[in-house]
Amino acid sequence: MSSSSERWFGAGHSTDADAGKAGAEAAAAAIAGRTPAAVFVFTSGGHDPTAVLAAVRAEAGGAVVAGGTGYGELTAAGATEQGVAVAALGGAGFTVRAHATDIGALGPREAGAAAARVMAGVDAPHAALLLLCDGAALGPHEIVRGAYSVVGASVPLVGGLTLGPAGGQLLGDRVLTGSVVGVAIGSDHPIGIGLAHGWRRIEPPMLVTRCDGVRVYEFDGEPALDVLMRRYGTTGTAAELFAGTRLRPLGLSRRSGEDIRSLHAGDDVERSVFGTAEIPQGALVWPMEGEHDELVAGGGVAVREAVTALGGAEPLGVLAFDCGGRKLTLGDSGTAEEVAVMRGVLGEVPFAGFYTMGEIARVRGASGLHPLTLVALALA
Repeated sequence: MSSSSERWFGAGHSTDADAGKAGAEAAAAAIAGRTPAAVFVFTSGGHDPTAVLAAVRAEAGGAVVAGGTGYGELTAAGATEQGVAVAALGGAGFTVRAHATDIGALGPREAGAAAARVMAGVDAPHAALLLLCDGAALGPHEIVRGAYSVVGASVPLVGGLTLGPAGGQLLGDRVLTGSVVGVAIGSDHPIGIGLAHGWRRIEPPMLVTRCDGVRVYEFDGEPALDVLMRRYGTTGTAAELFAGTRLRPLGLSRRSGEDIRSLHAGDDVERSVFGTAEIPQGALVWPMEGEHDELVAGGGVAVREAVTALGGAEPLGVLAFDCGGRKLTLGDSGTAEEVAVMRGVLGEVPFAGFYTMGEIARVRGASGLHPLTLVALALA
């Protein structure tokens, strides 16, 4: 057992069919008899999140307990559905606080801002704000902007969108919907964030000439649905263009590469297409594609970038936020390969996370929503 002053990070995982037993097993493995400052719990559809949360809290003592439900869980043990993944951290130099806000009552921007105010009073040389937001709520980009309006450029944002009404956001003893959970993490050691997706451009680019929020009406002055069908060499209906596992990612031009936006549906009458994240009018965008090996490699790139951002400090552990759309595209064998790549980069460093409806990472600027991406938070 470690001393109370030794910094530590642990991860645990269980696929037991009993929700309470799974939560207890995963939490016990992550905590391993130590005193945690924070415990993060991730689960998916097969388990009652209330039972999972109660079991985790029984192991966690007085620690901050937060998390969410998603499309599955991932740890070094592998990627699963209907399981429980838990990460825990503790020891000297960690400050962790958490707060939940109601999106419906406040609106998305103010809900993000109110959740970010949990950073107040966290006086540490290194800090990050973890956001777990209801993926079914409107305006996730506004939630991120609201949080940024409070913490500014000095505090990076990281996190993901949960499954909302199908599951929830978890905080303390509560399973929430329609909420933003903000977790302030302060540390006297470095914190690093990495993100990667593995998608590449299909040339030539397109100009967004008419749009409204998440809906695009025109590319290059033509109906958006018609342009996409032509670019992908398909005919028929919008439902056929977006059927099954046919993800239609768009890449927005950024200095550091592309921000990904996921288009998932269209309207046959108005010939528009739409997704979950805002696409700005006047943006230069590319249809994106990715080979299996490139998408798998993205997991390794993200965790390596996060560890590199520690500036040479040894990583204690990593929280990972991967996309449910990537999981769908890669399939069971591909997600197993991705976890193996992450394990190859991290070695014995523990990691845990879940598959989300959209990933949050903001290191520079106010933009921070990254669908179809893997985001990693490394702690030293």
